[in-house]
Amino acid sequence: MGAALAVLNRLASTTVLDRFGLRKPVERTVYEATKTGFTAVGAASRTFAATTKLGKPGRLPKAPDTGLFDLTPTDEQQMIRDTVVDFAAEKLRPVAADADAKCETPQELLSLTAELGVTLVGVPEDLGGVGSERSAVTNVLIAEAMAHGDMGLAVACLAPSAVSTALVLWGDAEQQSTYLPSFVGESVPAAALAIQEPRALFDPFALKTKAFRTPGGFTIEGVKSLVPRAAQAELFIVSADLDGRGPALFLVESGSKGVSVESEPAMGLRAAALGKLHLDKVTLPATALLAEGKADAYAECVRLARIGWCALAVGTGQAVLDYVIPYVNDRVAFGEPVSHRQGVAFKVADIGIELESMRLLTYRAASRAEQGKTYAREAALARKLCSDKGMMIGNDGVQLLGGHGFVKEHPVERWYRDLRAVGLVEGIVLV
Repeated sequence: MGAALAVLNRLASTTVLDRFGLRKPVERTVYEATKTGFTAVGAASRTFAATTKLGKPGRLPKAPDTGLFDLTPTDEQQMIRDTVVDFAAEKLRPVAADADAKCETPQELLSLTAELGVTLVGVPEDLGGVGSERSAVTNVLIAEAMAHGDMGLAVACLAPSAVSTALVLWGDAEQQSTYLPSFVGESVPAAALAIQEPRALFDPFALKTKAFRTPGGFTIEGVKSLVPRAAQAELFIVSADLDGRGPALFLVESGSKGVSVESEPAMGLRAAALGKLHLDKVTLPATALLAEGKADAYAECVRLARIGWCALAVGTGQAVLDYVIPYVNDRVAFGEPVSHRQGVAFKVADIGIELESMRLLTYRAASRAEQGKTYAREAALARKLCSDKGMMIGNDGVQLLGGHGFVKEHPVERWYRDLRAVGLVEGIVLV
């Protein structure tokens, strides 16, 4: 592509074109070629190959059932949470505004996240990770802490761990042998769980992306939207309707023929460098189907992703509360802090109340998931509450700052935009 554009640009700079009246047609060709080139950018060339063969897939055992409704983090979970809280405050929060404006996540930040070992938590120790049991609650704590720094950056940093977690939960021995070593090494690949589609009232269980069985494997076609770091991603887990029988998950490498991406800046989550993933009759091997023979795997994937989004909402909502309390206490109007007014004080109190409700429902859903209990009801309740109240918290945060809430000098307008995504986006994160 680079060589072709170089030739076209050199041709466009010659005076011969003017003599024969070809200037406009050639300029148009250069424009179209450049546009097509940027649409196709991002198909990385990493080769995923198994270095060792696993005899059977590695799975994490479910967490023990204590019989108590106690969501207090363990000492290890608290240590992990405290580490990520410090990381978010020192590394994410300072660069969040610039990343939002540029619609990209700094590469240095992604490298630091990999060094932090976020992708290792959900991978068993015998596969190179640090997990000893199912860790949905730990992943919720991590997502919440990172979102306290910035939700857009948190989405970009957590996207690869969604893929590694999915491989541990539903990948077979060959799939884990091929892909998991990259996620526990020094250079973690950009990867994403792509479920969302670009249409109104999207239902993750009524997909327009289609997959068909072929003699050699599968053919998949469709469009996925709001894919984090789509231009850099090397591996996708894509949802598609398989043979008209229902949703399934497929491993799609970005270098596959027919895969292209384009930028898709959105209202919020701009730091995640969102993009569209185009699948034009992409041919996949038979080994690309994830969770074959597990009918409930896709539904579980959607529920676990929704719990992850609830955790992001809780973290960002907490950031709003932590910001508005000192603001309304320090802001003086009519000779006293505005927090002395009941209209202000009650609104701040409402944020705190709703936030605790969101946190408890999210923790409970994650706790039941990691213990192997049914959690569909708890995940649905958490999703409903976090999507509704998360948007309310974002709106109230802007309102409490008055005119200052409308300008980019204060981060609440960015948090408001990010919180709007919680009730809309499917996939991306996984706990």
